[in-house]
Amino acid sequence: MIHKKTRTYIPADLEIKWENLEPIYAELLQRPINSAAELEQWLKDGSELQAALEEDFAWRYIRMTCDTANEELLQSFQYFATEIEPKTAPVNNELNKKLVDSPYINELDEEKFFIMLRGVKKALELFREENIPLQTEIQVEQQKYQSITGSMSVHINDKEYTLEQASVFLKDADRSVRQQVWEKITERRLQDKTLLDSLFDKLRVLRHEVAVNAGFENFRDYMFQALGRFDYTPQDCYAFHAAIETEVVPILRGFAEKRREDLGLETLKPWDLDVDPAGRAALKPFNNGNELIEKSIQCFSNINRYLGERLEIMKDNNLFDVESRKGKAPGGYNYPLAETGAPFIFMNSANTFRDLTTMVHEGGHAVHTFLTADLELNDFKHCPSEVAELASMSMELISMDNWDVYFDNEEDLKRAKRDQLYDVLKTLPWVAVVDQFQHWLYTNPDHTPAERTDAWLKIYEPFGAGFADWSEHREAEQNLWQKQLHIFEVPFYYIEYGMAQLGAIAVWKNYKENPEEGLQQYLDALKLGYTKTITEIYETAGIKFDFSAAYVKELAEFVKAELDKI
Repeated sequence: MIHKKTRTYIPADLEIKWENLEPIYAELLQRPINSAAELEQWLKDGSELQAALEEDFAWRYIRMTCDTANEELLQSFQYFATEIEPKTAPVNNELNKKLVDSPYINELDEEKFFIMLRGVKKALELFREENIPLQTEIQVEQQKYQSITGSMSVHINDKEYTLEQASVFLKDADRSVRQQVWEKITERRLQDKTLLDSLFDKLRVLRHEVAVNAGFENFRDYMFQALGRFDYTPQDCYAFHAAIETEVVPILRGFAEKRREDLGLETLKPWDLDVDPAGRAALKPFNNGNELIEKSIQCFSNINRYLGERLEIMKDNNLFDVESRKGKAPGGYNYPLAETGAPFIFMNSANTFRDLTTMVHEGGHAVHTFLTADLELNDFKHCPSEVAELASMSMELISMDNWDVYFDNEEDLKRAKRDQLYDVLKTLPWVAVVDQFQHWLYTNPDHTPAERTDAWLKIYEPFGAGFADWSEHREAEQNLWQKQLHIFEVPFYYIEYGMAQLGAIAVWKNYKENPEEGLQQYLDALKLGYTKTITEIYETAGIKFDFSAAYVKELAEFVKAELDKI
């Protein structure tokens, strides 16, 4: 069993209520600091408090997403969002001021504290008292997306399925079954189209107001600063989009044409994109959630014993919820528990191949959580997404050579690897589309739902539009963006998947050339947490932080070559 780290500053039995927190914050604010050593101790004490708050919030979020219909769990989550965060935000800003104004700040180890202090100074620049109630409202509104989508289900053959469970039928060899299920799923999503449009419009207005209050022309420019994007600009993102369109889309178009020929179809429809072209049954790498966990432990152990032990620890401590069920929020995540030093993995398994890749993806995040658990300050663990997603996406590829634990049949194993590498390439255009769409959403803050629809189609179609014929299903195509949780809940968190996907391909290339060295470089990079720049972390992993057209072309061709070998 694992336990929270022993507290040395805050009470061991501290109940997270403002009346209990207020005197602790007051002590931190009023404490005299007379040396660099005292300043470091003050930082450690503040870090301990922040870790306790983060873990408390984590469990409120986890429990709520595991059961979105439970009003008590929702209220617990909202209590933190409405009663704790609005009160801690201004005090945290005062603590940041105290740090920056300390005469001993320049005596701190510059290499050790550079990244953290850079982030603190940026947070001070962006902080506005008037944004606190707005950010609270945004937090509460964002949660509604999960409540809406978590309640979606369809009936197939007189049985109720979540949309994740129903999507298994899209792999059925019978085209009429696929079409019927796809239409049911689509119809169910469209039932809430207006509701989700209204929710997004409310979020858009609130987010724009936050940006204007902070002195920005639009929310896009604000978020680039708020996310700490010190290593690239919006213009770099547009260059990335263009590189994906020119270097990756043609490869995928060729794959789509071969799929059409293999299926013997005149045109591919949206329900033809997941079925096996040879008519084989869907891959079934496990039978239930417990088997998925056990096989994943074995897979990770076969790569490196340390990796398998991390998942074993999680299993022994009930840190998984993997089965799909009605009332559970959609999607999947790895949530770090800041004091415990371990994470919680949440996902919606329907016993599919996609669930295997979700597990190894989140397992990569989990390993990252363990590797950074003992870093000195909580801030050192707050990795930017470009690094966090490198951990998860690299694990998807590194783990492939050990997928025989999921597949007894050699041909199924090869098929799984082909599907995975195809998905690696397929991820890149979708990332480019979602990111470019978000740039448009927030640099056109007064747009109407109709204008939003037009913008979505203009952005989506040059990237292949999924390489399907949508002519008879325009409303479904127009509404695809609503499936993307990130647009509602974590705006602008998406381009990182594309950057990290390129990095993961490079990590995997190193691993294939020298497994021991490649794995060690990967782990060494993750151990850094966020104590170095993104570029330096990528260099530690033995790769480049680069998304130029030339680099995209090089890595895409490597993946295609590996696909051709299988």
